[in-house]
Amino acid sequence: MLRLLGSAQTSNIKRHTMADRQYDDERNLESRTVGHFRSAKVVKGGKNFSWEALVAAGDRNGNVGLGYGKAKEVAAATEKATKDARKKMVKISLQGGTIPHEVMGRYGASRIKLVPARPGTGIKAGRYVRPLLELVGVRDILTKAYGSTNKKNLSKATLQALQSLRSREQIEQDRGVSVS
Repeated sequence: MLRLLGSAQTSNIKRHTMADRQYDDERNLESRTVGHFRSAKVVKGGKNFSWEALVAAGDRNGNVGLGYGKAKEVAAATEKATKDARKKMVKISLQGGTIPHEVMGRYGASRIKLVPARPGTGIKAGRYVRPLLELVGVRDILTKAYGSTNKKNLSKATLQALQSLRSREQIEQDRGVSVS
C-alpha cells in the first residue's frame, strides 16, 4: 500500500506503522529462501496443491528473522514468508565477525552446535543453516548438526541458538557483577 504512494506523500505517515516496517527499503534488509514445500489435498476432481515457503531475512549487522508463509502459488507463499521474516526480526549479540561463545540450539528432533572460529575460517555450515548465519552478519563460524536435518527444524534450531547468545556486557548486567 505504501509503495503506491509517492515519496513526498510517505513523509507524513508515521514511521512505526506495520506496513512501513514490511516494505521499508531504508533498513537495507536482504532475504533468502531457505526452502519451498509442496502439499496436496486429494479431492473429487484430483489434487489441489498448495505451497509453503521458509525465508530468512537480515541486515548483516546483528538482526535476523525467520518467516513462514503458505499460499496456492510459490511466489505468493515466498512473499508472505518474507513479510513474516521481516516482522519477526530479532537482535543477535555478535563479537566481531563471529559469535561470543559456543552455543547449542534445539528445536524438535534437530540440534545444532555453533562454535566461534578464528578470522579467515569462513562459514562452515550446511545449506539450511548458512542463510541465517550470513544474514545475521557472521563471517567466521563452525557448526555441527545432530539428530534430524529437517529444513524447518534445523533453521528454527539455529535461530534459537543465535537468540541464546549473550555478550560479556549482557552477562555482567544480568548478574550484577564484573566478569574478568
